[in-house]
Amino acid sequence: MNPEVLRGWPAPAKLNLFLHVLGRREDGYHQLQTVFIFLDHADLLDFTLLSEGTIARQQPLVGVLEQDDLVVRAARLLQQHSKTRHGVLIGLQKRIPMGAGLGGGSSDAATTLLALNRLWQLGWTRPQLAALGLSLGADVPVFLGGQAAFAEGVGEQLTPLSVPPAWYLVAHPGLSIATREIFSDPDLTRNTLPVKMSDFSVGFGHNDLQPVAVRRYPRVGQLLERLSHWGPARMTGSGACCFVPFACREEALRALQEITPEYNGFVAQGLNRHPLYDRV
Repeated sequence: MNPEVLRGWPAPAKLNLFLHVLGRREDGYHQLQTVFIFLDHADLLDFTLLSEGTIARQQPLVGVLEQDDLVVRAARLLQQHSKTRHGVLIGLQKRIPMGAGLGGGSSDAATTLLALNRLWQLGWTRPQLAALGLSLGADVPVFLGGQAAFAEGVGEQLTPLSVPPAWYLVAHPGLSIATREIFSDPDLTRNTLPVKMSDFSVGFGHNDLQPVAVRRYPRVGQLLERLSHWGPARMTGSGACCFVPFACREEALRALQEITPEYNGFVAQGLNRHPLYDRV
């Protein structure tokens, strides 16, 4: 194995099984409570060591400026703080839709930090990487923590949690939603009462961002109504993807066949551990 090349490192999607907004801080960020789980549906990244310190992408991400590219930003941030002279060429096979509430960009950034810590032989701990990753986005630390979690604060205060096994039909309404747009809406509920982790069970809670997204994007509401035929459907994150749980993969696949081609979607198993948890 070539120690200067890392291939096929997964960056899994996530789901928010519930998402409560407790308030807004003076700095504009929101106080949240949520439960994160991972899915066995992932982007794949390749990393090739460059000795001259250059950080480059094999191909630019369509529709994303380089200064907004979380993968490039993560690599440069780690390079700066570690003071390494190494660089990297990064390839990305994008399977998680953007603007979908599945955490694809944050997951890509987290996998980049994990991979470059190995490739550049830095020896940083996961907590060190998570502290650095928080500046890239509130969801980045959960991917670096590597376990399904009950999250508080802006999403960075994580307590590991085991969620019962399930398969999820995840469907996309064919549009992207900017997280900032939903959180800045004046009608967003910001006073949900806090809960304890022991309160959580399957189907618990709600997503405070969902009513805002449905009002702004009626197609999200139409998708939720369609999915509710099979069970309690919910939007993940700030949208636009919605999901419904199933006890077995076959039932989820049959439901997927019924909603296509009207909606894009996939079936994935919920994971309590990140695919890289035991590799890094």
